[in-house]
Amino acid sequence: MEIFFGLIGGLGLFLYGMNVMAAGLEKSAGDKMKKIIEVLTSNRIMGVLVGAVVTMIVQSSSATTVMVVGFVNAGIMSLTQAVGIIMGANIGTTITAQLASINFTEIAPVSVGIGVGIWLFSSNRKVKNVAEILIGFGILFIGMHFMKDAVNPLRQYEGFTNLLLSFGGNNISDKALAILSGFAVTAIIQSSSATTGLLIALASQGLLPIESAFPVVLGTNIGTCVTAMISSIGANKTAKRAALVHMLFNVIGTVLFIIFLANPTIKIVTSMSDDPARQLANAHTLFNIANTLILLPFASILVYIVKKIIPYDPNEEKEIQGIKYLDERILETPSVAMVQVMKEVLHMGNVTLESYGKAMEAFFKADEKIAAETFKFEKIINEMEREIANYLLKISNTEISSKQREIIDGLFNTINDIERVGDHADNLAELAVYRVENKLKFSDEAISELTRMHERVVKSYKEALTALKTGDTKIAQRVVEREGEIDLMEKNLRANHISRLSKQQCIPTSGVIFLDIISNLERIADHASNIALAVIDANR
Repeated sequence: MEIFFGLIGGLGLFLYGMNVMAAGLEKSAGDKMKKIIEVLTSNRIMGVLVGAVVTMIVQSSSATTVMVVGFVNAGIMSLTQAVGIIMGANIGTTITAQLASINFTEIAPVSVGIGVGIWLFSSNRKVKNVAEILIGFGILFIGMHFMKDAVNPLRQYEGFTNLLLSFGGNNISDKALAILSGFAVTAIIQSSSATTGLLIALASQGLLPIESAFPVVLGTNIGTCVTAMISSIGANKTAKRAALVHMLFNVIGTVLFIIFLANPTIKIVTSMSDDPARQLANAHTLFNIANTLILLPFASILVYIVKKIIPYDPNEEKEIQGIKYLDERILETPSVAMVQVMKEVLHMGNVTLESYGKAMEAFFKADEKIAAETFKFEKIINEMEREIANYLLKISNTEISSKQREIIDGLFNTINDIERVGDHADNLAELAVYRVENKLKFSDEAISELTRMHERVVKSYKEALTALKTGDTKIAQRVVEREGEIDLMEKNLRANHISRLSKQQCIPTSGVIFLDIISNLERIADHASNIALAVIDANR
């Protein structure tokens, strides 16, 4: 039990240190993470480099692949781009194994001490981020030291050592058992770096020669795919294909190496170092680099295979009316999540614009079928507001800058204004239905006045969305100024219509509908002005 608790405690410290270090690296990278991902092109080599760099920052190929699934699901990248990132992620994750194989035990407590000292006495956020990297680095190696000490007594257990040695056997059943062991442990722990850390601890104590360790390492590369496969459940088909590409890439690579390249790899790493821990780390790195070089030219074939396994559906590319750009997996990179939530707010604004347009079209054409489309939009808009608000709340709970927090506060108000525009569109559609059911007539003058006001309002709302998209305060200021003009127009139209009513130039029931319409139009202009004011506030 002492060995078990020591191993679990060491593994816990190792994982915690890795997460703290990754958090510090990611915060230090900040908006650079967004820029790194913007580098993405259909160029696969660039994709591999970006995947490797991002994984070095987040310290987990599983996390990177889960993010890739999220990016594909949200339409940020194509499946072809995702292949390069996934291959690069496998290379990036080997950095942790390389670090773990080096003996930093003596400087680990010093790293924690310096990091904690800086973190406690500094108020600078960037300096605190560096302190977190130092703290995580130190804790990681303290955990590694604990694991090495915990497994040291296992050398006395002949049955255990014989089991590990059997993994290096030449028969296929021993190799399959070794691969399965690596797969199972990694799938349970959900971290190939943690499994590799355990293997390095065993190797450093002379319990696991490279011949036995290498098949287990190959199994860990397959096991790390489980996280992305689970993450793709509920995602669109393209995202599922991205997760499957990750699995195929590692399975094919494992088969190639176990049949053809295992012995050459072992010879290379043993010639490079006599230290079993370094041999294991080098074998891990060599496998992932070689596997990428071998399979990268065949990326198109991998994409073709997964498209055959998960067939193409023509309905996949139909326009999405509800939530389109949000994915919780992207919250791992808050700067990218901010970009996506802004896209979603604009998408909600455009859905509402279409709803409003349909409502007025239904009124002018006296068409109930067109009005019914607005009623459908209303449900979608309400659901979008709820989901965007929840997503904004989740972003606000991540590590973001004060400026980003201000933007989020403004977006909460903006989606409320957009939702209210949707409510007014719904009101206008109901008025259109009432007109049809009661066969109400309107004078040419009344229709002309409503058309003019509608044109002014729709222009304001469109410009408010443009200002939101571009951050252009000049456009936003025009919207705010026009809101006063529309208020005055509403008062004048109201006075004119009351005058027509008093002269019995129009039907009283139609008059009430007219007044309700201009009231709703005026309120839409108010909400457009609110959106514009939020843009002005955010860019001060």
